[in-house]
Amino acid sequence: MNSLLLSGHGISMTVDDGKLHIQNGHDYNTPKPEHLIFRPKYIDLDNIVVYGHSGNISIDAIRWLVKQNVQLTFLNWDGRLLTNVLPIDIIHSNIKMAQYKAYENGQRVEIAKKFIDAKIKNSIVVLKWLGERYPDVADRTKNLWDGMKRDWALLPKARTIKEVMGCEGGFAQWYWNILSSIIEERWEFETRAFGKTVRPLGAVDPINALFNYGYAILESRCYKALHSNGLDPNVGFLHEANPSKAPLVYDMQEPFRWLVDVAVISALEKKVFTNKDFIRTENYIIRLRPDGVKKLMAELNWQFTRTTKYRNRNEKWENIIVMKGQELGQYIVGKHKTLDLSDPRPILRRDDNEEMRQRILDMGWYEWEKMGYSKGSLHYLKKNAKSDKPFRIYEKVRRKLIK
Repeated sequence: MNSLLLSGHGISMTVDDGKLHIQNGHDYNTPKPEHLIFRPKYIDLDNIVVYGHSGNISIDAIRWLVKQNVQLTFLNWDGRLLTNVLPIDIIHSNIKMAQYKAYENGQRVEIAKKFIDAKIKNSIVVLKWLGERYPDVADRTKNLWDGMKRDWALLPKARTIKEVMGCEGGFAQWYWNILSSIIEERWEFETRAFGKTVRPLGAVDPINALFNYGYAILESRCYKALHSNGLDPNVGFLHEANPSKAPLVYDMQEPFRWLVDVAVISALEKKVFTNKDFIRTENYIIRLRPDGVKKLMAELNWQFTRTTKYRNRNEKWENIIVMKGQELGQYIVGKHKTLDLSDPRPILRRDDNEEMRQRILDMGWYEWEKMGYSKGSLHYLKKNAKSDKPFRIYEKVRRKLIK
């Protein structure tokens, strides 16, 4: 996900001599914002996220972006997705007609269960990943596993959407209960379900604000995945039709929410956020300042562009979201007999677990040099191992350390 964030006052997008000119906005931190120029076919962006207060985007600029297959995403002040400008819809009338029929017949519940099954499987991977660094998480997951497994086991037996959502809600309660235990108390995060509506919109703490902004970016990617594969985002299987939502987009997010969860947790572990990245509005809602959004976007970009093995190729996760949209369409029209939204499974590796930290701290200079590395690099690793922040190790080095 190679994205550009535009924020502040005076944002401008125009076209001159066939080139796209972008003037970022200014605020108290950036009195002299950057000016970017892109040539046709040489733009390396796939999404421009506008989180600005004021500015102008010309009609020519919108045409230019559409023709270069660059998505334009607008975020609201509270992190909600306002709208997308996407390339021209690919007309697949047969897919849309099959989608409507699947919604009306018994396929709806079966497809809804596939979304939630994938979400639960991927959430379990996240919990195991956390357990590698936090022994308390490993213990709590083990102690609560019977309850989580019991809720998960109800999913294949579900016969209605309400029952499917009940399985998801039960598991989600366990999941967020465990996640909240690793987040510093100063952030005052307890759960994703709060207030009279039991919904996380209108965040009252910084962590929920981060998740809201992150899920909005994921929502924009899912829009593009469905749009490019001819599916109707307004007819979902798991989520009910709602005038203010696109149900199938929300469905499509479920198997990939772990990308945002890992991005937020990783950023918190690295302590990249400070209190200055957030602001409380007069309605007592927490929003992110532009600098905070930039920090979050950097971690999201890292997660979305990581690669994993799929169909005998290394694919970025952002591409896998599009591929899963394609597979959903092919399953609905009957070209595929099965639909597995949990394949590929996330592979989350921790270089900063206790075992690896101790291995680095016990490493002697002579042994390190025999492995072919300099003393300076070991000093850097030992410094990381002593800190409480996460760190990554090059794969070649890691393989030698675990021998």
